[in-house]
Amino acid sequence: MDPRPPHPSLRQVGEPGLPLLAVPFALIAVVTVVDVLAPPDVHLGPFLVAAPALTASFAGPRMTGFVGAVAVLAQVTVAVTRTTVTDLNHTFQIIALVLISVFVTLFAHLREAHEKQLIQLRSVAEAAQEVVLRPLRDRMGPLRLASVYLAAEAEAQIGGDLYAATRTPHGTRLIIGDVRGKGLEAVGDAALVLGAFRAAAHQEADLPTLVAHLEAAVAADPDGTGEPADDPGEAFTTAAVLDIPDQEMTVRLISCGHPPPLLLRGGRIVPLEVDHPAPPLGLTQYVDTGFAAQSFSFEPGDVILLYTDGVIEARDAAGEFYPLPERAAHWQGDGPDALLGHLCADLLAHSPGGSLGDDAAMVAIERVSGRSS
Repeated sequence: MDPRPPHPSLRQVGEPGLPLLAVPFALIAVVTVVDVLAPPDVHLGPFLVAAPALTASFAGPRMTGFVGAVAVLAQVTVAVTRTTVTDLNHTFQIIALVLISVFVTLFAHLREAHEKQLIQLRSVAEAAQEVVLRPLRDRMGPLRLASVYLAAEAEAQIGGDLYAATRTPHGTRLIIGDVRGKGLEAVGDAALVLGAFRAAAHQEADLPTLVAHLEAAVAADPDGTGEPADDPGEAFTTAAVLDIPDQEMTVRLISCGHPPPLLLRGGRIVPLEVDHPAPPLGLTQYVDTGFAAQSFSFEPGDVILLYTDGVIEARDAAGEFYPLPERAAHWQGDGPDALLGHLCADLLAHSPGGSLGDDAAMVAIERVSGRSS
């Protein structure tokens, strides 16, 4: 699901609405009529330059050039009506209007080319999101899933938050994480963790071994560049890794410095806080600890909500953090998609101007039956 409006296509660049186009033509008509009727010592022709200049701010070069040509024609009409085209004052007005029209038409061309480049970059970002942050399947075994990603940077469709899910012979494994940093600079780190998870999630027999594999991948390439980081302690990823068996009404969880998932059960919110959390991926070399999975009850009808700190750290105009558990407890809809739709709209309404200060991701998982389908 994507709560943001779709980006305009290349066909839409430089296509203004009719109300906007009416403004420069109305301006030309008014200036022309008033200039023709004005006293001999009053000249309003210079105001005609406003028409192509205004058009260049919202229209493409063709429309800007056309408005400029109409303005020049209007200036010639005024000159013929009042005196003659060869009148020195009108001659200089016409020359100045032609030069300014050419200049603003060039400006409109450059602006349109820049807009096309931006749209192409957005298309590349969307393609990168499809490859790196693949959409989750709606149904995996006995689970229904939904996910949403909100990038803090308006031009970036993917940033430092990550999530993925994969099937195993006995159940479903999921990860949600948040690499240090945000925006496009964190894409490499996110791709590294996701690649390691997808490669090993269906191979490693138990959850601690899988998380140890993720830690080894991050430690070997801490900044996602293939080279040692200048300061390895500055590159890390918080993560929550889950194993949900098909035939057992439980969920096994390892938290690596990540906010605790929320279990929604019968209108109650239960944070799944592990007794022995591990440090973030990339930092276990500095802390002598292991990876221990903790089990929690997960029954049919229950929903687990995974999220990144960009959700709970979103502030409103008064500086108050977003109260995710409270808002999730008020939800009375049905299904993961409806839950994320409600929370996403509420989160954007909570944030001033609908703009988040950090990337935010959420994944909702509902167990719909006790057996895989």
